[in-house]
Amino acid sequence: MTQRPICLITGASAGIGAACARLSAGSYDFVLNYRSNTAAAEAVKVDLESQGARVVLAQGDVAEPDDIAAIYKAVDDSFGRIDVLINNAGIVDQTAKLTDIDHARLTRMMNVNVIGAMLIAKEAVIRMQAQGTGGAIVNISSAAARLGSGNQYVDYAASKAAIDCFTKGLSDEVAGDNIRVMSIRPGLIDTELHAKGGEPGRAQRLAHMVPMKREGSAEEVARAILWLASPEASYVTGSTLDVTGGR
Repeated sequence: MTQRPICLITGASAGIGAACARLSAGSYDFVLNYRSNTAAAEAVKVDLESQGARVVLAQGDVAEPDDIAAIYKAVDDSFGRIDVLINNAGIVDQTAKLTDIDHARLTRMMNVNVIGAMLIAKEAVIRMQAQGTGGAIVNISSAAARLGSGNQYVDYAASKAAIDCFTKGLSDEVAGDNIRVMSIRPGLIDTELHAKGGEPGRAQRLAHMVPMKREGSAEEVARAILWLASPEASYVTGSTLDVTGGR
């Protein structure tokens, strides 16, 4: 058994998830979940191990209940506990209006971004309650949850609004167990997510709309996440923090 606290990060092979892992390598041992990019996940693992962290990779799609079970089997078998969950895995799709979005896209969006995130959090709560020592869960939302993302990703925005509501409800359920639940709303952040939505230069193109006149970085978001997960934020729960450059 390790003496370091154990952090599970979903969607940890790139972007905000990978930045969280790299910035906190001196503080935690890790289970890093990823869906398909094994090479990127292995690169993150190597970086963390070079800083002294113990790291276990757990491949799986959070939209699949059997994969969620396998992710938590890795947690249980490798460390026997979980102290922090960074509930980061999520997807976006091509820019589209609602009239061009079909049932299959909506189903996939909600299965990953909402149902998957809720079930991942559920399994963390079960273990944190059994441990009796509390823990922290940081859900990754988006500024889209309050902006709506009309003509772009209304389905993605709706899924993230659900995460904000879920964060508040779950935080109330588990506060008495010393489990804190928060969410982060990143704004226009320069990550691979834009390319996955078919617009690789989107962050730079829209940066003029941000009061700070620039896009943010994955590291800037990660620092806020890690503060919320840390003992320094011990009296924070149920909150949603914008990391948006003022937008």
